[in-house]
Amino acid sequence: MSIAQAHPPETGPANFAFLNADELAAEAKVVRRNVLTTIQAAGIGHVGGDMSVTDILVTLFFGVMKLDPAHPDMVDRDRFILSKGHCAASLYSVLARRGFIEESALATFAKPLSALNGHPNRRKVPGVEANTGPLGHGLPIAVGTAIGAGIRGLDYRAFVVTGDGELQEGSNWEAAMYAGHRKLSNLTAIVDRNRLQQGARTADTNELSRLGDKFDAFGWEVREIDGHDYTQLLDALGRPGEGKPVFVLANTTKGRGVSFMEDRVEWHHKVPSDAEVVEALKELA
Repeated sequence: MSIAQAHPPETGPANFAFLNADELAAEAKVVRRNVLTTIQAAGIGHVGGDMSVTDILVTLFFGVMKLDPAHPDMVDRDRFILSKGHCAASLYSVLARRGFIEESALATFAKPLSALNGHPNRRKVPGVEANTGPLGHGLPIAVGTAIGAGIRGLDYRAFVVTGDGELQEGSNWEAAMYAGHRKLSNLTAIVDRNRLQQGARTADTNELSRLGDKFDAFGWEVREIDGHDYTQLLDALGRPGEGKPVFVLANTTKGRGVSFMEDRVEWHHKVPSDAEVVEALKELA
């Protein structure tokens, strides 16, 4: 069952909504509150990763990407792929705030027959470019998407967000090698570098240190930033590469914004209780 498209207000030519850093921060607070209530109502979700990736998603959808919620299939739109598809609650919250879907639809997340699956589905949700869930697929898809712009003679950028634990999948490195070879300057990959994955720290599972050096070796332009600083995010994401694909190493905190969730591995896949939601919402007020 697909979801009804929202009717966004006009905010400018083709509904491109480019907010400043302060406006992005305010929007991110709303998104984080929505994530909490969405996951609580569903009884399932990945709240820690949703919180760490929120500022990246808000910056892309409200501050960087060329898109129009009223025309989600606009041919020259920028493309976004959430490779860490298990953090769909954050993506859905951003799509709702941006006007792709009705905000009331968030209450259906992960319910039977809901379009808002636990992982995003491009055939059901406007604004979703690729079905993701199995880790290691998003970057290869984004590479093909970026190549497609040149084949079709279109002027768009392709963005993909991966998890850091996800980069342990070998498919990412084949894609990274080929993107560098093709000098895909319209491609930007962002790693949500929160240093935690399901069950453990990434360093204890499979060491990922010197990630920037690895992508540099494959011919990428590397930009390392604070993934919660909107000024840095706008600068790093707003500029395409100069003859190279861009790798943004966004240092983040799992559970960002809620003190008792921050940098705690158990919040990778845990549903907050009623009391915890109340406390978290106070912190996000």
